[in-house]
Amino acid sequence: MQENDGKLQQAEGGIEETSENIKGQLEESTQAEPKVSQEVTSENEEEKKPEKETVSEAKSDEKSTEKNDSDEHLDEIDESNAEDAEDVENEKRHTIPMLDYHSMSMENLVGELQRLVKNEKVQAINKHVSAIKYEFDQKFQEFLDEKKEEFVSKGGNEIDFRYNSVAKRQFNEVYSDFREKRDQYYKQLDQSLKTNLQKRLDIIEELKGLIDIEEDINTTYNNFKDLQNRWKNAGPIPRTNYNDVWRTYHHHMEIFYDFLHLNRELRDLDFKHNLEEKQKLVERAEALANEPDLGKAFRELQTLHKIWKEDIGPVAKEHREEIWEKFSTATKAMHHRRQEHFQELEKVYEKNLEKKQEIIAAIAKIAGSVADNHRGIQQQIKEVEALRESFFKAGRVPQKVNEDTWSQFKETVRKFNRTKNAFYKNQKKEQQQNLEKKKELLELAVSLKDSEDWDEVTPQMKGIQRDWKKIGHVPRKYSDKIWKEFKDACNHYFDRLHSEKNEAHKEEFENFKKKSECLDRLKKFQLSGDKKKDLEDLKAFLAEWKQYGRIPYNKKHINSKFNKIVDALFKKMGIVKQQSELLKYGNKVQELAKTEDNYAIGNERVFVKRKIDEVKSDIRQLENNLQFFSGNSEDNPLVKEVINKLDKQKEALQTWKEKMKKLNILEHKLNKETEEEENNNEGE
Repeated sequence: MQENDGKLQQAEGGIEETSENIKGQLEESTQAEPKVSQEVTSENEEEKKPEKETVSEAKSDEKSTEKNDSDEHLDEIDESNAEDAEDVENEKRHTIPMLDYHSMSMENLVGELQRLVKNEKVQAINKHVSAIKYEFDQKFQEFLDEKKEEFVSKGGNEIDFRYNSVAKRQFNEVYSDFREKRDQYYKQLDQSLKTNLQKRLDIIEELKGLIDIEEDINTTYNNFKDLQNRWKNAGPIPRTNYNDVWRTYHHHMEIFYDFLHLNRELRDLDFKHNLEEKQKLVERAEALANEPDLGKAFRELQTLHKIWKEDIGPVAKEHREEIWEKFSTATKAMHHRRQEHFQELEKVYEKNLEKKQEIIAAIAKIAGSVADNHRGIQQQIKEVEALRESFFKAGRVPQKVNEDTWSQFKETVRKFNRTKNAFYKNQKKEQQQNLEKKKELLELAVSLKDSEDWDEVTPQMKGIQRDWKKIGHVPRKYSDKIWKEFKDACNHYFDRLHSEKNEAHKEEFENFKKKSECLDRLKKFQLSGDKKKDLEDLKAFLAEWKQYGRIPYNKKHINSKFNKIVDALFKKMGIVKQQSELLKYGNKVQELAKTEDNYAIGNERVFVKRKIDEVKSDIRQLENNLQFFSGNSEDNPLVKEVINKLDKQKEALQTWKEKMKKLNILEHKLNKETEEEENNNEGE
């Protein structure tokens, strides 16, 4: 990119420097661009050169330029072109979209990082990867802090806290892969850039020496053209040296053209050609004002500056300032247009800030009035999670308040989590107290299970069972074990009680004998393949089984055996469990219909209604339990167990509702028959 007359001639102050001085300046640091134009040595000031007046003008222009902040529009393009110049692949960074990483989840950020590292050149995605890493680190730290607080709230020691995150492990693996590729790339590039830098410095030295060689001017000019070709093919150099090396090269090129005043024809032909090419660039730059795609326009302007600097030589002195001013004015117009665009973006960011502040206030309101029951807190957890999602989707905020906004958000969410965790910590304490109460009841039940004082102990055992039901939840890891021990103790006692009463229930034993015979015949029963006939046969077995009535309590396992075989036969016939249950229940309804006993039908309705209520209660409890695992995967064994239980209860609920429907139909039918009978009596 050709600088304006002042900027191009900034380097003239260093015209008298030796090659060693320039090399030392350019290689001294890879962090900051050396300013060749500022290394004017006092020892050369007395030397008289044709261009000394120009050098003085350049210094004056440089001072005035430093005072004018309008050079921002040039510096921005200079820096970008210097970076692109290291490798042609660098230019691709302008076309890879920079997504809204702030709104992405940790899992989506990992996926986007994987896509970029797999499909794009490492040198083109540095900024993208840095932005992704920043957002991932922020989100993961928030997540980790939340898990740590939860761990401590449950009684854990902070120094013992460990958390293995799949997303973090995947991110580290992909980021490590990126760093390895990047380091390898820059290691290879570094040597190449240094070699090319040396080539260009050598060419500058040769260019400086042309004016001191006494030879035919045509030969000197041809040597100059050869140096130009070598310069074009010298390859990329480090971005930190790019602009100064080009300034120095252009400076000495202009000196050579001034030297050519001995052969104006050659010089003027070049000047004319260069002026025409620069005029074309000016026209293209001015036309960009009408390009609607601002990003595309800016990239095109960068290309024009690169051509101006790298491909086109100087023009005659009388045109230099004018042509550069036109090009600079077009560049400045683009700069102002971009600044206006950024100002509009800032307005959008301010709106986003307002949204985020409203979200933070909403979370703070919830955090200030956390519910004191499980269901209420679970609802608030959902609300806070929805607000968190809205926060991340609200978009960027002004950079100056970004950190403060993020800190406020994290602290507000953390305040809610602390209160929530404190509630569950207290609940855990309450569950531990419940466990102790149930242990006492268990101990009492075990001590009474072998008693033979039936009249006194039976009411006591029933009272123990009632007290057990009144006690709330216990810690999950003890729940099943203590319930099994308690149930076994109670069953042991009541089985003995019922066994004692068997003598008084000879009819029940007779029924048991008949059911045993029926069961034996059922075991031998074979399906014929005629579904209708087989169904009628099974219905006959069901009807026979129902007619035998009550059996001894300790023999009720025979009912399970019978139902198990019937269910298996129904399954072979392609009848699902729910249908088979309803078929079996249909027989019971028919038996009730035969009795026309409204009292028995009413009792059955009460029983079925109670079952429906119990199953609904179990479903609500299981759904509440499932919310405890809201942060866990469905692959978690405990989650699977709860889901399976929930599905079974929902199927059971549907079956009981169908049973109630059959009872309703029966009751409606009986009521209708009663009404018709009453109407007939009135008619008589």
